[in-house]
Amino acid sequence: MVEGPRTNLREGESKAIVFLGGGRITSALAAGLRLAGDAREIVVYDRNPEKMRALRREARVQMARDLKSAVQRAEMLIVAVRPASVKAMLGEVLACGAAPRLCVSLAAGVPLRNLRAWLGSGARWARAMPSPVCRIGRGLTPVCFDDSVRKRERDRVRRFFGRVGVVIDLRESQFDAITAAHSPTHGYHALATLAKAVQHAGLDRKTALLAAAHALCDGIGYWRESGESLDDLLREAATPGGIAAATMSAMDMAGYARVVERGIRAGVKRARLNGKR
Repeated sequence: MVEGPRTNLREGESKAIVFLGGGRITSALAAGLRLAGDAREIVVYDRNPEKMRALRREARVQMARDLKSAVQRAEMLIVAVRPASVKAMLGEVLACGAAPRLCVSLAAGVPLRNLRAWLGSGARWARAMPSPVCRIGRGLTPVCFDDSVRKRERDRVRRFFGRVGVVIDLRESQFDAITAAHSPTHGYHALATLAKAVQHAGLDRKTALLAAAHALCDGIGYWRESGESLDDLLREAATPGGIAAATMSAMDMAGYARVVERGIRAGVKRARLNGKR
């Protein structure tokens, strides 16, 4: 069964994955898809020519002539603009008379009820929060669906994001929490903070970064691949009276857990504010 009309396509044009917005997450997804060997047509609509030139070089995307032609070509329409710009963008889609069917929003905090209201009843919506690490095929993408989305469409969305990493189904009520939690910024921030502290203890920057990256990346990699429980590994590594135990104890006493929790709460609050705009 055909998902939508194929009218107004120029000769030789076919349905494609269409992104509205050519920013960082579009770039990461497109690069990850190409790395995975995905050769399907990717069309991007963005008013910034610099972004488009970079995307065409990196991931062989096509630049849409205009918004209407982009939407008409969409087998799946992916809204990848900033949360504050989603309402205006969907208003433009509605005004140009195009008829998207399956739509996916990557806008943090913007709920399905708003997406439905802004584009009308003809569209069937999913939300997805892909990690930028999808650029190298190691992404994590939570997804949720409006009730109107059909099973085959849900499967299509899961397969699409599954090309660039792991996909998990969540309730929409859980989206703000995972958005705050799964950002690779946590790793970058921890790496920078740990390396800086080690530099103060006497290492040069290059060696400090190497040591910190090993502690974070390789240690966590071992946990993921070994099947060991996190509690067991913590007990094994932090031998009572040892250096690791002294380090972890001092960090806990300084409020490490409290600081991380405060950061997550701030991220969730920001996501919820996006949904109220």
